[in-house]
Amino acid sequence: MSALAPLTTPPETEAQLLAQAQRLAGYSLGELAAKAGLPVPRDLKRDKGWTGVLLELWLGASAGSKPEQDFAALGVELKTIPVDSQGRPLETTFVCVAPLTGNSGVVWETSHVRHKLKRVLWIPIEGSREIPVAERRVGSPLLWSPNEDEERQLRLDWEELMDLIVLGRVTRITARHGEVMQLRPKAANSKALTEAIGEHGERILTLPRGFYLKKNFTSALLARHFLLSGY
Repeated sequence: MSALAPLTTPPETEAQLLAQAQRLAGYSLGELAAKAGLPVPRDLKRDKGWTGVLLELWLGASAGSKPEQDFAALGVELKTIPVDSQGRPLETTFVCVAPLTGNSGVVWETSHVRHKLKRVLWIPIEGSREIPVAERRVGSPLLWSPNEDEERQLRLDWEELMDLIVLGRVTRITARHGEVMQLRPKAANSKALTEAIGEHGERILTLPRGFYLKKNFTSALLARHFLLSGY
């Protein structure tokens, strides 16, 4: 571990970012946490963002909780993705919070979802529950931009979901809506309500919603790029 150190400043090029991410591959989360001085949680139920925070430290991410990409100067978003022993995603991937009001005139080309997904550094992490958090290893990174087909799939789902929001049907949206992207509640508790538009144009209070990539989308993405078997 002595030759490996966290980046203290944001990377200046994609190549530098990717090279640092590649250096992390094969290390356990416990090894990286010890080197960075971070305590390891016993499980990730209450610390879902911990792995991302750890990797951000190592990779010199700049955004923190700001609504820009994690590596704003490069236009790159970091996404850690827990996978099983076959390299298949174990859960959906959060993209960003969905705007529930003020959506007149919004289009895919300038949407926050497209902004977040136009360039992503994917880092697979062993995620099987039987592996203690500290022993889970970091996988090989992938720098990705949506191809024409992926962009079309994402745009169609975004347009369908945003139409429902604008028409006041946000409370009718379920996780089954969307082929590759879904909208579902994102709140720490049921009291964290936000404004939305109701079916008659009135203001209502509802849980905040987030856009999530479905596992079928990220599974195909990882399988294609890493040539995993079984697809």
